[in-house]
Amino acid sequence: MIRMIRRIILWLLALAVLAAAVLAIWGPGLVERRLNPVAMPDGGWPVSPQADALHQRLVIGDWHSDALLWDRDLLDHARRGHVDVPRLAAGNVAVQVFTTVTKSPRGQNYGHNSAQAPDNITPLFIGQLRSPASWFSLKERALVQAAALRAAAERAPDRLMLIRSAQDLQTLLAARQNGARTVGAILGAEGAHPLEGEIANLQVLYGAGFRLLGLTHFFDNQLGGSLHGDGGATGLTPFGRQVVEEMMAKRMIIDLAHASPQMVRDVLAIPGTRPILSHTGIRSHCPSPRNLDDALLKAIAKRGGLVGIGYWGDVVCGDTPADIARAIRAAIALLGEDHVSLGSDFDGSVGVPFDAAHLAALTQALLDQGLSEQQIAKIMGGNMMGYLARTL
Repeated sequence: MIRMIRRIILWLLALAVLAAAVLAIWGPGLVERRLNPVAMPDGGWPVSPQADALHQRLVIGDWHSDALLWDRDLLDHARRGHVDVPRLAAGNVAVQVFTTVTKSPRGQNYGHNSAQAPDNITPLFIGQLRSPASWFSLKERALVQAAALRAAAERAPDRLMLIRSAQDLQTLLAARQNGARTVGAILGAEGAHPLEGEIANLQVLYGAGFRLLGLTHFFDNQLGGSLHGDGGATGLTPFGRQVVEEMMAKRMIIDLAHASPQMVRDVLAIPGTRPILSHTGIRSHCPSPRNLDDALLKAIAKRGGLVGIGYWGDVVCGDTPADIARAIRAAIALLGEDHVSLGSDFDGSVGVPFDAAHLAALTQALLDQGLSEQQIAKIMGGNMMGYLARTL
């Protein structure tokens, strides 16, 4: 029996070494192509002096980046991807939500995905030589990414601050008013499957700094149905309801991105919920299966929630800053200017027209679409800051 265990361990170590070698040789190029990174220090989208001056006055926040997935040092300027602390600072971003991705089904699509499909993230974590505990546990996989964010904040507290409470947010914004360029980081999870079906694990994640939880991702889980899962009309399960109620007690943010329509209705039916939808588009503007029906977005806004508009073509039906701005204008027309915010999906294996450093291109596009400076201030971060102050 002992010999068998040793053989299994040696086999896993050999597999890890092989995967690491493959990643070292081909991985950076593959990741670079998948992320469609932008490198535009000299030739980005044109930004007028007026738009740049406005951009520098804004308090900017974004609901969704998957940068933690890629095992990069956030304090260094990376040659690939979209987000790191230097580029967030260059883009004048005050608050960035960093979400942990722990499972993604092979053949991922916007239609139907099985929870039993082979997982894309497991070989990625083995190839990156992350902690072996994270190879076999979704909870540990989330905690490893959380630890990386905390470690970066501890190494450079003047550059990166982990936001755990409304008081932390107030401290950050006061420091930025006094000239600091510190970036505030909120830790979130894309899908609550790291709970592994145990309500006690919600406290584990909370203790690790998580303050936002998406209930589902691209497949149905113990909490309920995904917009892209096999469950069809499946809504919130009894365990899902328990999680939502405990999140409310802990003042955590409920994110309905990727949730099935019935799950959205079930969450909104729970008294006192005020969820967000972190990264999406507007169905009547861009008829993509990734976008929920307008009526559900209006119901979220009616409860005091926010809708974050993504930057990629599948949700805004275009590949330029102007296309994102048009989607934002459609969101304002549908939901009102107090319920729209940013949800880039930076580093989420989707193509976007600019990285965090070149976010002023969106401010320019919003001006070009005729939005007022007051509206732009709300969309780019004012609405998000108000929501966080009321919720955390």
